[in-house]
Amino acid sequence: MKTLSAHSKLLLSEKAHQQGSEHASDYLSNLALRRVSPSKADITLMDAFSEPLPDGPSNPLDVVDMLHRFGSPATVATAGGRFFGLVVGGSLPACVGARALMSAWDQLATTEITSPISAHLERVSSDWLLNLFNLPRSSSVGFVTGTTMGNFVSLAAARHRLLSKLNWNVEKQGLFGAPSLRVVASREVHFTVEKVLAMLGIGTDLIEYVPVDSNGAMKVSELPELDERTIVLTQAGNVNSGAIDPIGKIVEKARSNGAWVHVDGAFGLWAAASSRKKHLIAGFEEADSWVTDGHKWLNTPYDSGIAICRHPEDVHKSMATVAPYFEVSKNIDAKDMMPELSRAARGVDIWAALKSLGRHGVQELVNDCCDHARLLADELEAMGFEVLNDVVLNQVVATYSPDEARVSDIVEWVVNSGIAWFGVTRWQGRQAFRISVSSWVTCREDVEETVNAIKSASDELGLFRS
Repeated sequence: MKTLSAHSKLLLSEKAHQQGSEHASDYLSNLALRRVSPSKADITLMDAFSEPLPDGPSNPLDVVDMLHRFGSPATVATAGGRFFGLVVGGSLPACVGARALMSAWDQLATTEITSPISAHLERVSSDWLLNLFNLPRSSSVGFVTGTTMGNFVSLAAARHRLLSKLNWNVEKQGLFGAPSLRVVASREVHFTVEKVLAMLGIGTDLIEYVPVDSNGAMKVSELPELDERTIVLTQAGNVNSGAIDPIGKIVEKARSNGAWVHVDGAFGLWAAASSRKKHLIAGFEEADSWVTDGHKWLNTPYDSGIAICRHPEDVHKSMATVAPYFEVSKNIDAKDMMPELSRAARGVDIWAALKSLGRHGVQELVNDCCDHARLLADELEAMGFEVLNDVVLNQVVATYSPDEARVSDIVEWVVNSGIAWFGVTRWQGRQAFRISVSSWVTCREDVEETVNAIKSASDELGLFRS
């Protein structure tokens, strides 16, 4: 390729993009008809990739062909309607198209100067998100890889604010000798939040765990006394049950004592966009910081996390990057509000999703998923399974009460059948399976096929026989 002109090289990129688009169209057009999980034969096809590093170049078009021929069959159909694992939705059509265009744009979304379009669309998306969630319009919005990094940004800002009130500059002085902070969290806090506390040097030994109710929501009556050194970690959407902590009541206790309240709303924050579900998250807008994922319930592609903070100045002070070769723009650059310096134009996915759905479309997406989850729960109970959670959102946790050890067999049978995909979990000491309904693609027929697959598994395994 070294002998090609710049124009010829770009034409080759155009051909490769066209080739990839054609293969993507083929993949998506057949997705509803294929297995959700790859077969053993599909997995074997991947052996074609296990070769020594080639000495010479390969034709880019052949490379794209190889990916489709041997890679596409070995994928899990997360973009389809019967993938119910990990609270993940399939990408919306506008996002699929936007992502293809973004690959051609190849933007470095570090500053407004390196990518004006990225910066502009992130500002528009920020305004839309704050409006949709009815959060303070002066809040900062950062587009990160996912909720884990969203939590990192938010808790770094909390750490800065609380320690600065104690006359300690953590960015300059570090944590050696710093005043101690307190962390209060639910017994059901997500493990990635604990990971973030470790990365921030706060650690997990400091966590004061609060008991939860039968559905996994924090008990306000069990909160310890809070003070100006305390970070309270609340949850909107328990990863198993979907339960939302009583955030409004928790904020009431925290406000008078100067504590920072953070909301981990990886998927449950989207309940605020539904007129039917927003009562579950009442008072969340009074917290200090919030995080959610676009690639969960908004159905954008990976990686798409959102970090929102009431106190932009604390985010800026904990995240700002200064270098002599960066020019100053009139707006605060993305690089100064999140960890990454080199980053993709993630706000474009969010913009495409919100533009294509609108306020009512987001609400319909949330409501439909919740309705499908309720239907699944009702069908499972009618079949004889015990549903362990109160199905308030899109999560269903069920078990085979006579012998919970058989749950793994049921899940294995269904996944191996290729009809649907969901996983095993443990919920309040019990072995169960978890179904997460998060995709815009999922319809009633998908629910019925999944229920029939579980029934077939139960019959094959000899369950529910009198």
